[in-house]
Amino acid sequence: MRASIARPVRLRSAEGGESGRKVTWLELFFDLAFVAAVSQVGTPLTTDYSPGGLLRYSLLFFLIWWAWLGHTLYSTRFDTDDVVQRVVTLMQIFGVAVMAINADDTLNSRSSAGFAAAYSGLRVMLVLQYWRARRVPHASEFVHATATGLLTAAGLWLASSLVPPPLRYVLWAAALAVDLSTPLLTARHTAKLPPHKEHLPERFGLFTIILIGESLVSVMKGMKSQEDWSVAAASSALLGLTVAFSLWWWYFDGVGAVGEMRVHSRRDSRRFHVWAYAHFPLYLGIAVAGVGVEHVIHVAAHGDLHATEMWILCGALATAMAAVTTIAATRREATATTGGQRIGWHAAVTTLTLLVGAAGPWIPPAVFLLALVSCAVVQLLLSLGAFASTAQTAI
Repeated sequence: MRASIARPVRLRSAEGGESGRKVTWLELFFDLAFVAAVSQVGTPLTTDYSPGGLLRYSLLFFLIWWAWLGHTLYSTRFDTDDVVQRVVTLMQIFGVAVMAINADDTLNSRSSAGFAAAYSGLRVMLVLQYWRARRVPHASEFVHATATGLLTAAGLWLASSLVPPPLRYVLWAAALAVDLSTPLLTARHTAKLPPHKEHLPERFGLFTIILIGESLVSVMKGMKSQEDWSVAAASSALLGLTVAFSLWWWYFDGVGAVGEMRVHSRRDSRRFHVWAYAHFPLYLGIAVAGVGVEHVIHVAAHGDLHATEMWILCGALATAMAAVTTIAATRREATATTGGQRIGWHAAVTTLTLLVGAAGPWIPPAVFLLALVSCAVVQLLLSLGAFASTAQTAI
């Protein structure tokens, strides 16, 4: 796609506008940069697979994902690909790189201050993008409200980088509150300014598959750590790949999560927001489970996972399962009575996944992983039967 210097910002119609609108190479590059940042932020988790390490990782992961979501929602409402847009996108990629290199230390460190300052810069870049769309018909009120919230949050994040803990944490809480409340306060504009019905699900789908790819990298790292290929190590690696494959199959085929999305009413708007925000626990679960599987493969032949590590791995997979089930429930046909009953079965299997963590310390790592894979496969089979008809159903 060629970029012109003065190409105006345009708004798609409520029906989705350009029906053939697809993800651009720039957007794919943008998504890859953010997933690379997620991988970098997760590096300390490989050596600190504990509740404290998980808490730290979850917060930093959320901020990276929230920055990605802000840009994605903008680009699926307003269409522009001029030089200014590309320069701003470059600056956002640079900002997320700065966030990533400042995410390898504790939350009370100087590095975390740099992380917050870089995130503040990303918020300012997003304000510039929205400000360019202020003259789009029917968008003025939405743009002004969104820009005000973003600027307020950016100021709080920047201020937090200049003060020590515990005041830093207070400002973080305030900034998070503003960041989270801004889209909720502007949700009434969603039906009037809907996302592109094909473009947004496709962006989420690409981010999902790239993140699943990162979990495959974790499996490969576990395989590489083996000095010799025992039956236990080989079976653990195969089972780890099966977990990732099951999540991919479940999300794309069983749920049809990337099907067309039409937002015409407030009810559609609420369903859309549930669908979008349910992706965060899905992504977090995929990433944390990937690191956990790497640990299982590493100790498969000559050791055992700590009970806490087993609980975290089971919790991560259960979180991903619950998120996919929630995403499935946003599909119109899944809200019928029979769909609700099947969602109950999904909840039961998710609970069983958590119970596997309780039995984990008394079984070999390969058997433990086999139990988790069995839960994932059962969820997939349930989904293929319950939600297959929704794959082509619009929200």
